[in-house]
Amino acid sequence: MSIAQTTSLGEFIRTRRERLSPEQVGLTRGSRRRAKGLRREELAGLTGISPTWLTWIEQGRTESVSTGTIARIAAAVHLSKAERSYLFELAGTRDPEKSNLTSEPYVGEVLTKTVGKIQAPAYVLDHAWNAIAWNRRAAGLFIEWLGNPSGERNLLRYMFLNPQARSFIIDWPARAQRLVAEFRGDCRAILDTPEIARHVEKLRRESPEFKSFWSAQNVLEREG
Repeated sequence: MSIAQTTSLGEFIRTRRERLSPEQVGLTRGSRRRAKGLRREELAGLTGISPTWLTWIEQGRTESVSTGTIARIAAAVHLSKAERSYLFELAGTRDPEKSNLTSEPYVGEVLTKTVGKIQAPAYVLDHAWNAIAWNRRAAGLFIEWLGNPSGERNLLRYMFLNPQARSFIIDWPARAQRLVAEFRGDCRAILDTPEIARHVEKLRRESPEFKSFWSAQNVLEREG
């Protein structure tokens, strides 16, 4: 596990811990509570590890977190399916509940060839969410993204940096926030690669909204 992965793992666990109230996990709040969400010692107790060990994990000071510990943390902080997958990817270990089925290597090529035959607007994204194939209906719908020869082909850059997207996309704030959560879930296995890291950092610099949504560390399954 790389240093970036270790730090991201700890940050993600911390944000998930802080979003939960004691009542949500069957604990009492107490009258003099100041902590945001669950305390470290409370989560440690729920997962059967020491508060010191959890502190080290959240601070990125360890590279050896067992699969069992990750599974117990996932259950304790009530992770969704997408969030659980993301957590195990960050930990660099396989989820024991995950199916052994794997994707066929030629699926991307098949999708690229098939997109033109789909009757509805359709497009194919690569791992960085650049559009690599689309049909005429999609180009006609997303004129500023896919229909413009000199336009930005990256979906996130179009969404956050093209002013037209804010008036074109219905309920832009909610959709933009969801898109960032979907991207985090979709690229969970390659977040620390130089290309994706540069891509994310550039968006963080150029878009305050993206920076805010990305910092929330929300993870959702892609619905598009």
